[in-house]
Amino acid sequence: MGYDARLEGDMLTDGIERIIQEIVPGKQITLAHVIANPDAVLYQKLGLDPTMDYAKSAIGIITMTPSETAIIAADIAIKASGIEIGFVDRFNGTLIVTGTVSQVEAGVVAIVDYCRDKLKFTICDITKT
Repeated sequence: MGYDARLEGDMLTDGIERIIQEIVPGKQITLAHVIANPDAVLYQKLGLDPTMDYAKSAIGIITMTPSETAIIAADIAIKASGIEIGFVDRFNGTLIVTGTVSQVEAGVVAIVDYCRDKLKFTICDITKT
C-alpha cells in the first residue's frame, strides 16, 4: 500500500534517497581553542591534575587530521612555549595542552603557524573563551 519497491539490477530500491557521508582525512586543523582560567572541575573531568601550578590558568584544545599530526603538534607546542601536555591522541588527532594563558596561546599559535606554513594545512581560526 503506497510502498513501491523495485528491483534494479541486483539491488532492491525503495524510492528513498540515501546520502552516505564519509570523513576523508585531509591536512587540516579543525579546532584550535584556548580556555582561559577554567574551573578546576574541568581539569578533573579531563583527567588532568587540578592541583598543578598550571591549574586555573589555561587549557588549549586542538584537533587535526591526519591524526598522527598530534604528535608533531605536541612537540612544537612544548618547544615554542614550555606548556605541559595534558593529552595526545594520535588515533583521533586531539591534543590538549595546559599552562599559563600566554604559554597556551603561544603554543597554539606555533602549531597553527607551522601546520599552515610548513605542512600546507587548511587551518581554522584560533578561538578563546
